[in-house]
Amino acid sequence: MNWLIHDYRECDLAAVVHLIDTTAELGQESVFSLAECIGALTSRQPAVVAVHQGVPIGAALATVSGERAWVMRIAISSAWRGRGLASALLVELERRLLAARVGRIAYVLPEEELLGEGLLNAGYTRQPAVAYFEKVEPLHGPAAGLLDDLGGRFLPNGLWAEVAGMEAEKDLIERRVVLPLAEPERAARHGVRPPRAIALFGPPGTGKTTFARGIASKLGWPFVELLPSRLADEGNLAAALRSAFARIAELERVLVFIDEVEEIAPVRTEPAQSGGMHGVTNELLKLIPGFRERDERLLVCATNSIRSLDPAFLRPGRFDYLIPIGTPDTAARAAIWSRYTDGRPDADVPVLVAASELFTPADIEHAARIAAQTAFERDLETIGTGERRAPGADTEDYLTAIAQCRPTVTPAMIEEFGADITAHARF
Repeated sequence: MNWLIHDYRECDLAAVVHLIDTTAELGQESVFSLAECIGALTSRQPAVVAVHQGVPIGAALATVSGERAWVMRIAISSAWRGRGLASALLVELERRLLAARVGRIAYVLPEEELLGEGLLNAGYTRQPAVAYFEKVEPLHGPAAGLLDDLGGRFLPNGLWAEVAGMEAEKDLIERRVVLPLAEPERAARHGVRPPRAIALFGPPGTGKTTFARGIASKLGWPFVELLPSRLADEGNLAAALRSAFARIAELERVLVFIDEVEEIAPVRTEPAQSGGMHGVTNELLKLIPGFRERDERLLVCATNSIRSLDPAFLRPGRFDYLIPIGTPDTAARAAIWSRYTDGRPDADVPVLVAASELFTPADIEHAARIAAQTAFERDLETIGTGERRAPGADTEDYLTAIAQCRPTVTPAMIEEFGADITAHARF
């Protein structure tokens, strides 16, 4: 991605109007006139602008009427067509519309197919017909308020596609979890019951939360994260869990995510200790069957230490799959590094892959951030000197950053993870 997208500003008006005017003949027409688009911009209707090196290269704007929004135009410079910018602009525009409590997003485009010759022969004059596209955004009114109370939200579209590397884990989760939930009728014809609860386990930083968010994004379901620490702040953790699940039951569809679930479902000791977690684990064990009774809901629990969880918590009937999420292998690290280096010729991806063994996706992101900061600061130092250098970090910058990072995962953790896969994995 070589662009930045920001909210429309008044100083963008001339550039955006130029984009709209000059792209009308490139298959980017609209049923809304240029004057109507200018009116929407000047009246501060939702709009976003994409820039590359300070130059506007794309824009998307809408107009809101009640709970419906009309996407008026997506205009992209001809040099940037076919690079995913249109989707990126639409995603950012939809975020603004969702924040404005828009219930339906409509897009009207000129019809691209010619009308029948018979109509012309009958004396009709061809007028632009329309292709009408509409997107329904659920959860408004009381349901939206309930989602807000739970701290839930709809995640941006495309998060699943942005999961870099980890292709083996991604493929497994898509086949076992996403597709049966997305195609329940087709799955039922084959006797496949969509999962209702899964657990992701593995060393810290390997992307368990990223996968949970990606699943919610792919399904288009609201994402609700229950934080054990926040629930504990309510005083009675078992009661707080019971209350949270009761409110969640009012949502039509939802993905519930509990990270570090070992905090609320540890191995129970006998006899039960006063003030311990025994009662909390018991409460969670009772809540999961009720959660599983409803369609279009998924509980995703994540843990760094699956051996710390109570065995009754993980048994079949409560959790459909126990899926290991490990550190990225060579191919996965190459995919992740390629994403952060963005194809720059002065960044040797194979060298970075070899230097980052045992790095988690979070470790690689941290190293890439350090290298980018180094390149940024170096660029600032050259202001006024006349020195010119390609933007972005190079191989040495990345290698220096890798050397400064301490991998999250140790060889001992990898050995323990392998044993956990043998003892607990179920997929």
